[in-house]
Amino acid sequence: MPSFDLVSKVDLQTLDNAVNTVAKEIKNRYDFKGNHVVIDLNKKDFMVNLEGESEMKINQIIDVLISKSMKQGLAAEIYDLSKEPHQSGKIIKKEVPVRNGIKQEDAKKIVKLIKDSGFKVQAAIMDDLIRVSGKKIDDLQSVIQASKAWNLGLALQYVNMKN
Repeated sequence: MPSFDLVSKVDLQTLDNAVNTVAKEIKNRYDFKGNHVVIDLNKKDFMVNLEGESEMKINQIIDVLISKSMKQGLAAEIYDLSKEPHQSGKIIKKEVPVRNGIKQEDAKKIVKLIKDSGFKVQAAIMDDLIRVSGKKIDDLQSVIQASKAWNLGLALQYVNMKN
């Protein structure tokens, strides 16, 4: 029975390369000369820590981070930008969590969308991935095409396609 896995994984090395590229570019930019700027990746917690002198500077760093990440092949949806920056003395700090894996409530939402779409497939949640299986590979490809149209705010990858 053909199947594939629906995942939302972030390659840590690619993310590290993107953050290092951003740090190098920001350090060399004229509008950041002499300013306090910290761009740090916490690899254990999948968190990007940003520090700057103003909220505008933080937003500029985030713009560069997203564009450099997309050039590295990472989707912009991996960054959870919902947290507001907070003041710490004269410095503004912002923690940007990196979404790695599919949360349980998101997985339930995706399975419901697959079942409501009317395709003849089965979807099962397995930890942080969703296994989709069906009798025909065409049905699986239809699910992949349909899932690209859903605006879930997740960077989805389709791996482990078995025939």
